[in-house]
Amino acid sequence: MSNGSSITEFLLLAFAETRELQLLHFWLLLGIYLAALLGNGLIITAVACDHRLHTPMYFFLLNLSLIDLGSISTTLPKAMANSLWDTRSISYVGCAVQLFLFSFLLGAEYFLLAVMAYDRYVAICKPLHYGTLLGSRTCVHMAAAAWGTGFLHTVLHTANTFSLPLCRGNVLHQFFCEIPQILKLSCSHSYLREVGLFVVIACLFFGCFVFIVLSYVQIFRAVLRIPSEQGRHKAFSTCLPHLAVVCLFVSTSFFACLKPPSMSSPSLDLVMAVLYSVVPPIVNPFIYSMRNKEIKDSLRKVFQHILFQHH
Repeated sequence: MSNGSSITEFLLLAFAETRELQLLHFWLLLGIYLAALLGNGLIITAVACDHRLHTPMYFFLLNLSLIDLGSISTTLPKAMANSLWDTRSISYVGCAVQLFLFSFLLGAEYFLLAVMAYDRYVAICKPLHYGTLLGSRTCVHMAAAAWGTGFLHTVLHTANTFSLPLCRGNVLHQFFCEIPQILKLSCSHSYLREVGLFVVIACLFFGCFVFIVLSYVQIFRAVLRIPSEQGRHKAFSTCLPHLAVVCLFVSTSFFACLKPPSMSSPSLDLVMAVLYSVVPPIVNPFIYSMRNKEIKDSLRKVFQHILFQHH
């Protein structure tokens, strides 16, 4: 194969060779997918239906749930279909679309987590100015900036990745189309462009990471100065779910992107991909809802309303 234009499809990683295991993987992936749909769907329903949850924190949480729903819907359905129909193929255009959407949503999620860290910082360190610093218009602009930055980052990456000539076959050692896997098929020296682009994006991502860390340093300093134990507990309970989500998402995605080639192996790549693409969309709703009384109360009211309507 001389270049990318002669490739009409890519072959994705097969989870298993035997038919029984393929079907087992299908049902397992279906269970995971439905759990993610249910968890994120409930959070979206709670925030959309309850006017008391129309606050900056829950507005950003709604955006996070939409991103999580989108990202898991980009990767898992195709993997499920391949397991069910005993195939490995994805079309060239399908691969480009999948890579574009997944990269876009992953970038948007990361920038949104930085915005959410700022929200918690203002709520705890500058509570008297919360209403003025985070008005509804400001929140919409910040969320739009997160989505927009994710979009810009993926346009650059996808255009650059698919402009490289591919001459090392069409087999991707991953269950979805991922930039590092496609770059492995390139035989061009213009990968230096990708390195340059990666450095620019890495600086942007590192800036967000430093911002999140500094925000939490200020938050913890402010919380530890709260005199009452009940006040400290309440402040921590609003911050710890977000911090847990940040740690999970950042650690897995950073390791997947920045690990040295010597550490690269198909099994490790697969585990890392599952950790940063599948685990957060399932875990995020549970992290936020388990410790959140407002969301539980809101969902209880929604279900009661539905039940009373039917009766």
